[in-house]
Amino acid sequence: MGSSSGQGSSYDLSFKILLIGDSGVGKSSLLVSFISSSVDAPAPTIGVDFKIRQLTVGGKRLKLTIWDTAGQERFRTLTSSYYRGAQGIILVYDVTRRETFTNVSDVWAKELELYSTNQDCVKMLVGNKVDRESERAVSKEEGIALAKEHGYLFLECSAKTRENVEPCFEELALKIMEVPSLLEEGSTAAKRNILKPTQEYQGPPPSSGGGGGCSCS
Repeated sequence: MGSSSGQGSSYDLSFKILLIGDSGVGKSSLLVSFISSSVDAPAPTIGVDFKIRQLTVGGKRLKLTIWDTAGQERFRTLTSSYYRGAQGIILVYDVTRRETFTNVSDVWAKELELYSTNQDCVKMLVGNKVDRESERAVSKEEGIALAKEHGYLFLECSAKTRENVEPCFEELALKIMEVPSLLEEGSTAAKRNILKPTQEYQGPPPSSGGGGGCSCS
């Protein structure tokens, strides 16, 4: 469904999305679920990983480069540079583990403010693992309230059942496209890629035979 590389000329806009949140909240699973139809649990991310998916949203062909960061403290210094130039950031927590929700404000929102270089960057709060409803420790209302407090978009999803996984990235992309500065960045990035192959017309090769000179009066 989502192609992983694709040709430079096959998309209109290119956006960088960052996934952040505590270790084990399902960031990698969310990404794998979005990129493919697989729901197998991926191995924990070491440092940073990224995947690419092309899709059409709002009549535009988009290339999303999605960076998946490790939530462990020891990898934190590695990830600061990956905030640079991100047009969208998804903060993920696990609805069955309250501390991952608390850390959105205590850790991740602060880190985002510290490292994000893009003032207009669109942020989304995502509560993952809603398939484990009986173990829920954070209500949907609490998630909505926290997102409102920080000015984030909000969605609950399940990487396991793929519930709301596509809308999560599609809604974020739509919001990014509503911000003129981000739209401009995405368009510039796409054009830069398209122009990389030999696009310039060099003109015909020089004639090898002796021509018949010009008849000037």
